[in-house]
Amino acid sequence: MARPLEYGEAVLLWEEAKGRTFLVTLEEGGVLHTHRGAIPHDELVGRPEGTEILTSTGHRFFAFRPRVAERMMKVRRRTQIVYPKDAGWLVLALDLFPGARVVEMGTGSGAFTVLLAQLVGPEGRIYTFDRREDFLENALSNIARYGLLDRVEAQVLEAGAPFPVEDADAVFLDLPDPWLAVPPAYAALAPGSPIALIVPTAEQLKAVFQALEEAGFVALEAVEILERKILVRQREGVRPFERMVGFTGYLVSARKRVSS
Repeated sequence: MARPLEYGEAVLLWEEAKGRTFLVTLEEGGVLHTHRGAIPHDELVGRPEGTEILTSTGHRFFAFRPRVAERMMKVRRRTQIVYPKDAGWLVLALDLFPGARVVEMGTGSGAFTVLLAQLVGPEGRIYTFDRREDFLENALSNIARYGLLDRVEAQVLEAGAPFPVEDADAVFLDLPDPWLAVPPAYAALAPGSPIALIVPTAEQLKAVFQALEEAGFVALEAVEILERKILVRQREGVRPFERMVGFTGYLVSARKRVSS
């Protein structure tokens, strides 16, 4: 049987008229105020996911538990985040699985950390590092909001410093000078394990390829991913949207080799 909505959990409210979304944590006596009217939290608790709710002005919303991509996009941001269109490619490159131990350098706002923590499951571990303590504090608040904090260990660390982890199953780097963290990533990885990165400029891409090759990584690959939504209308016809999520970074993957 489907579990009803409960106090203390995050709920996504989707507006039927415009498709706007609001993410709230249900609290006793809490109220969401929108441009379409108010929605009391108490009217959602105990009802099934996908339930219809009318605002105080009669506008229709639907309540869902947020999918991981929606959780990522709704974090409190102090930095740029990894977009879902890039995240899918990256987690495939990292070959994540339940119970995996993953190193992340460049926590930022924690959006990608949320995805990593969900995918490794309760038996896995995410070791995330950032050079700024205020970024880590905000990221950990975001992660805690989704109930994933018990899978994450965070620490302030400068790029280039050794990672306090051995035989990691994967490493992800997202920082301005990722080449500094490539040798420590090689040392932290188990043999044959993958590394993935995202970099914003072609100059950084060239520098990180050189660093990966010099450190002992092979099977290097770089891609970019573009995303365009399609407007589907029964009368006016089907066409692409005028706007799209274009270039957001170069995505890189490689594997750790071991010399004979």
